[in-house]
Amino acid sequence: MKMSIRIPPRLLELAGRSLLRDQALAVSTLEELPTELFPPLFMEAFSRRRCEALKLMVQAWPFRRLPLRPLIKMPCLEAFQAVLDGLDALLTQGVRPRRWKLQVLDLQDVCENFWMVWSEAMAHGCFLNAKRNKKPVQDCPRMRGRQPLTVFVELWLKNRTLDEYLTYLLLWVKQRKDLLHLCCKKLKILGMPFRNIRSILKMVNLDCIQEVEVNCKWVLPILTQFTPYLGHMRNLQKLVLSHMDVSRYVSPEQKKEIVTQFTTQFLKLRCLQKLYMNSVSFLEGHLDQLLSCLKTSLKVLTITNCVLLESDLKHLSQCPSISQLKTLDLSGIRLTNYSLVPLQILLEKVAATLEYLDLDDCGIIDSQVNAILPALSRCFELNTFSFCGNPICMATLENLLSHTIILKNLCVELYPAPRESYGADGTLCWSRFAQIRAELMNRVRDLRHPKRILFCTDYCPDCGNRSFYDLEADQYCC
Repeated sequence: MKMSIRIPPRLLELAGRSLLRDQALAVSTLEELPTELFPPLFMEAFSRRRCEALKLMVQAWPFRRLPLRPLIKMPCLEAFQAVLDGLDALLTQGVRPRRWKLQVLDLQDVCENFWMVWSEAMAHGCFLNAKRNKKPVQDCPRMRGRQPLTVFVELWLKNRTLDEYLTYLLLWVKQRKDLLHLCCKKLKILGMPFRNIRSILKMVNLDCIQEVEVNCKWVLPILTQFTPYLGHMRNLQKLVLSHMDVSRYVSPEQKKEIVTQFTTQFLKLRCLQKLYMNSVSFLEGHLDQLLSCLKTSLKVLTITNCVLLESDLKHLSQCPSISQLKTLDLSGIRLTNYSLVPLQILLEKVAATLEYLDLDDCGIIDSQVNAILPALSRCFELNTFSFCGNPICMATLENLLSHTIILKNLCVELYPAPRESYGADGTLCWSRFAQIRAELMNRVRDLRHPKRILFCTDYCPDCGNRSFYDLEADQYCC
């Protein structure tokens, strides 16, 4: 029968401080320490900037992963540099201590109190010894079958210059590119000159990237420079593109060529499941090019605040990659003058899987609503439906509610205040709105017991927000 020895936390604290004061501390000494001493001792050394102790502790680290990100949130660049210096001694000399198991330097975000929880768990003998874990690193597809040092980061490129930690790390990686591998699962580009972005992307193993968000005002020529890198992100699962514009200096022929170069990269993205596109102006008349290059079944598709042609909607309804959608968001796409038959066909295709549907601010009018009602009433997995900002009358709203009555999973419903709620000048008539809401409450509850129904007003000219009200006439938010 195996016995586990629990070391009292106070004893750990005293032992750690004693070691940190030892000027003759050596790797061989650390190799004899109980494994459970390392997390609290390392945290103590980092917070007190015991640089020499940090260098030696890294070289004797008994776990496969060193989650450093929570610690570097403290203003201690000197301690961070000491950790890299400790790794440097091992990488450049090529001789590793017998107990050294470190394979991953993890600079990804985790819970802020991660180290405290880990240390307490180790002190109470609740943490599994690293020796029991014989599994190789599986985080980076390119690294499988090898044992190099892998550095994981989350890249948020939002300023002209990087913060001091990332600047120091990238310089360190660049100088040792043959000795380690820089991996990134989440990449956010929120504003930075592309020449700087390019130099960073050249250092990253692109096939490790799983999520990309580009939310900055790029014109098509800049997108062209990013396109080749996108094609190498073969394990990409989520792509967010926002505020992509067509430069006035780009001719229609150039636009078509650039869009073709961009969309053909999707042929290589065989893990893509979530696609978000907001304010992407080049989609108009070219959505079919993108859709035809999708090689996976999407779970999430959001195309918002874009201009689409009626033909684009038709191509969307015919795309085989959308048949298993769980989330569909078309908010902000003006559909007023279009036939909604393509939308009806689209809803019929995804009826078995769709859980979230957002048609806010599409300009859908009374005469168009009937086209989608039969398909909408068959979306039995739907739990959230938003229809705000569409100018419909009371009768149309009642008809819409009567068709969603059979959707038993529907938890949240958001509808526009009917047109009858507004005066001739377009302002909300509160007394009339209260009366309409009371009538709706009675009729809806005669049909079913709704979980949550909210009615929203038009945008407030003062605060720029909408107000939401439930059936009891209580204001929800503004």
